[in-house]
Amino acid sequence: MRPLTDEIPKPLLNVGSQPLIAYHLQALAEAGIREVVINLSWLGERIRSAIGDGGAFGLSVAYSDEGSEALETGGGIFRALPLLGTEPFIVVNGDVWCEYEFASLTLSDDDLAQLVLVDNPQHHPGGDFHLSDNRVCAKGEPRLTFSGIGLYRPQLFAGCEAGAFPLAPLLRQAMMDGRIGGEYFRGAWCDVGTPDRLRQLDTRLRQARH
Repeated sequence: MRPLTDEIPKPLLNVGSQPLIAYHLQALAEAGIREVVINLSWLGERIRSAIGDGGAFGLSVAYSDEGSEALETGGGIFRALPLLGTEPFIVVNGDVWCEYEFASLTLSDDDLAQLVLVDNPQHHPGGDFHLSDNRVCAKGEPRLTFSGIGLYRPQLFAGCEAGAFPLAPLLRQAMMDGRIGGEYFRGAWCDVGTPDRLRQLDTRLRQARH
């Protein structure tokens, strides 16, 4: 996303007149969630300054600082676990935009995670996982793309150690054990990973307001 992110962290990039992260915080509040943890890394203090304690969104926001080098998704979640408690928690990537209703996320008793999958975007035609009877599998066709939205049990991270590590290997192991559920979301979703996709989304949202 450079040069846009040279001075602005991705979650604070504006689309449709407000930062990306604002859409998530509003949607979480509408779903009845009141406590949120935001992971910070590159230019993280700007996010802290912009969001504060979350009161403007009807939320109580805490922060998990990963330092100047991001810990990847798995390492970042693991570092935040002391702030997240012992119950299942929602994770949503800060660089996606969607119209997903978080209140619909549920987790079966024996599952370690529930993943939200979407149609494969043009920039990721091969997808990530296969969904069959609401079970997520590492292999199989057709394939769908992981949206960056999931509901997790802290137990998924049992045995992990502090530091940077990806989330995917933990998910794939749990898939082999039959403990990852999933759902197919057909609504609006966008991975805002390039300046061009950011511009396209911004145009779309501004046009929708008129």
